[in-house]
Amino acid sequence: MKDIPVPTLGLSPTQLMPSQLPRGSLHPVMPAPAAKLDEERSAQNAVLSVTWASHLDEVREAQRLRYAVFAGEMGASLSSELAGHDVDRFDDFCEHLLVRDQNTGHVVGTYRLLTPVQAHRAGGLYTGTEFDIQALDSLKPQMVELGRSCVHADYRHGAVIMALWGALAQFMLRNQLSSMVGCASIPMLHQGRVSGDAAASIWHQVSQTHLADPTWHVHAHTPLPINQFDLSLDVEPPALIKGYLRLGARVLGAPAWDPDFNTADLPMLLRIEDMPTRYRKHFLGA
Repeated sequence: MKDIPVPTLGLSPTQLMPSQLPRGSLHPVMPAPAAKLDEERSAQNAVLSVTWASHLDEVREAQRLRYAVFAGEMGASLSSELAGHDVDRFDDFCEHLLVRDQNTGHVVGTYRLLTPVQAHRAGGLYTGTEFDIQALDSLKPQMVELGRSCVHADYRHGAVIMALWGALAQFMLRNQLSSMVGCASIPMLHQGRVSGDAAASIWHQVSQTHLADPTWHVHAHTPLPINQFDLSLDVEPPALIKGYLRLGARVLGAPAWDPDFNTADLPMLLRIEDMPTRYRKHFLGA
């Protein structure tokens, strides 16, 4: 990584503690049960701060968390020259949002954002590697791409994702951006076995209730073969997708299959004008 883009939203002046996450570990360290219980209790009482990564060490913290979740928990096959880190070519161009537990110094949640200017420099969006997104061309000048959403397992109780969304909303407001796009992943592992049934069923559900206007539809380069799977499972979408839908997001088309992450990726679009009033007031004050 050469240069870290200067975040267009002001940085917090808070002095951050160095990360205590393991460096270079190929697998996350699994604590003993008693230690795990103590960590969960600590996580519930965490004092959280939200900042933008301003130097490479902070980006590395986010990449280590991503690796622990995507490879360690989800079994993703990640090709990276840096062991124990999830790194791809878009990271150089993104702004990295971090949620940190002030008590431990650990980064416990992260998002990366690709702004319109940086997307031009990067040669496109990550979403464009999975989908033909020409239908979104008219939105791109005021559209930010969200990706690599990640929360540490001990902190998935709502506070971290709310902190991330609050910072994202302020970012949109400060930079006069009107829409967000990204790929929301559905794990192919369901009830202990790898199958597309759950992902296909979730797509079937949301396509009935939250499908975008045909104007915005995109098409997967490697589509999940929907018709080969059972569409009738009564299974809930992942929490992040449910959260996006509550905020007013729409699904742009059928999912792509990502063999590296072993997920079905739903293309999603959230326009500020589509957010329910209560959420605009909560996150934007408008």
